[in-house]
Amino acid sequence: MLLVVDIGNTNITLGVFKGEELLSTSFRMMSKDLRTSDEYGVLISMMLQARGIEVSSITDVIIASVVPGIMHSFNNGIIKYFGIKPLIVGAGLKTGIKIVTPNPKEIGPDRIVDAAAAYSLYGGPIIVLDYGTATTYDLVGPNGTFEAGITGVGMNTAAKALWGDADMLPAIEIEKPKSILAKETISSMQAGIVYGEIGATEYIVANIIKESGYKDIKVIATGGLGKMISAETNCIDIYDPDLTLKGLKIIFDKNKKTK
Repeated sequence: MLLVVDIGNTNITLGVFKGEELLSTSFRMMSKDLRTSDEYGVLISMMLQARGIEVSSITDVIIASVVPGIMHSFNNGIIKYFGIKPLIVGAGLKTGIKIVTPNPKEIGPDRIVDAAAAYSLYGGPIIVLDYGTATTYDLVGPNGTFEAGITGVGMNTAAKALWGDADMLPAIEIEKPKSILAKETISSMQAGIVYGEIGATEYIVANIIKESGYKDIKVIATGGLGKMISAETNCIDIYDPDLTLKGLKIIFDKNKKTK
C-alpha cells in the first residue's frame, strides 16, 4: 500500500492507496505542533492501526510539504517506524506539469500536486482552486503548462484575523448564514466571509478566463471549505475533496520506476 502525505500550513492530511483505490480512511493531524520523529512515527502508526491498516502493509510513502521546519523530524519518523525512505515532491520529480512562470521554484509543492491531479484527471485548460489556509487559483494550459497562480486569504485565516484583531468580535464557525442580510454579529461575520469568498471566486475565475483567452476551460475546486463555495456558484464545475491525495498517487506512479 502507498501512504500519501500532504503537509499544509494548518493540517497534515494522510491517505492510503490500495492499488488504485484511495481507502476512505484519510486522517489529519495539526502541522503547527512541533513533534519529534518518534512522536510522528507512533502517531501515524496508531492512526493507521485504528483504521485496520497494518504498518507492515505500507510499502511506499510520498510527501508534499509546504512546512520545511517539520520535514527533518517527519521524514525520520517514517524511516524509523516504517523502514521506508519517502519520496519528496520537489525538483527533479516527474509531475506531468511544466512550469512556465518566471521563477518555478516559487510554486509550492501542494500547488504542483493539485495541478498534476487536475490535469491528469480532467484535462486542460483548467483552473484549480484550493480552499485552505490560503485560497489559491492556478491556471494550467491545454498542454499541461502551469501558467499563472493567484493567492488569496483563506476563509479561516480571514476569520481568525477578524476575531483576533477586533476585541468585540467573537470566534465563529465558518458557515453560510441563512441570509446575506445579517441581523447580529455572528451572521454578519459569516456573511462577510462566505459571500465575500463567493464573490472573490467568481470575479477571479472570470478574469482568469478573460485574460488567458481560453474559452473551453474547466474549473475544479478542492480543500475543506471548497465544498460550501462550490455549492453556491456556477463558476465551479467540479469539487474533488481528495484532489491533492490523488495527485500524490499520480506523481508517485510517474516516478516509482526511477526512484
